[in-house]
Order: sequence, then C-alpha cells, then structure tokens
Amino acid sequence: MSKEKTKPRSELGSTTGVEKIIEEAEKYAKEKGFKLNPNEQIVINIVKGLLTNEEKYGFRYCPCRRVSGKKEEDQAKICPCVWHQEEIEKQGHCLCGLFAKPRSEPCSTTGVK
Repeated sequence: MSKEKTKPRSELGSTTGVEKIIEEAEKYAKEKGFKLNPNEQIVINIVKGLLTNEEKYGFRYCPCRRVSGKKEEDQAKICPCVWHQEEIEKQGHCLCGLFAKPRSEPCSTTGVK
C-alpha cells in the first residue's frame, strides 16, 4: 500500500471505485448480520488493496491473502472470501478486518468494536 495520506471516505465522492466497493460491502455486511470495520482508514486501505488486486490479477482478491496464480486455488480468496464468515464468528472479524461482528470491546489489531 502507498504511504500517501488517504482521504477520509467523506471526501472520496460517490463515483470513485473505492466508494462503490464500500457501498457494496456495507450492503453485503448488513444482509449477513455483520458490519464494516468502524475505522474508515482501515476500510479504505483494504478496498484499495482489492482494487490493486483487481487491476493486477483481474479479480478482487483479499489483500491479506497470497495469490498463487492458480485460478482454482485463488478463487476462494475473492472478497468476500470463503473463510470470512467463520473468521467473523470465531474472531469477531475477518482476517483483513473489512467485515466484523458487532461487539462491545474493540479488536486491538483492527480497531473493530
């Protein structure tokens, strides 16, 4: 990820790829009974990683998982990955921290509450 300062989501505008993916992820999370990480900066960085992977590989692979280049193996890593629901249930958030289960205590690694 770039070290440049990321604009807050409110400054991204609704036409950006980042904003569109965040809106899709929010809708998906709501349908599944969880939420996005409340830390906007983390969400924006994860979404930028998804867009980078889409540009590089043609799919929005989770930026926290290694892409092997083997299509069948990597298909499970397309966001939302096949592991995210189990991870949210067990850990309170998925590996990358995009999706989280609502809870009262913050997650130290992702800032998720």
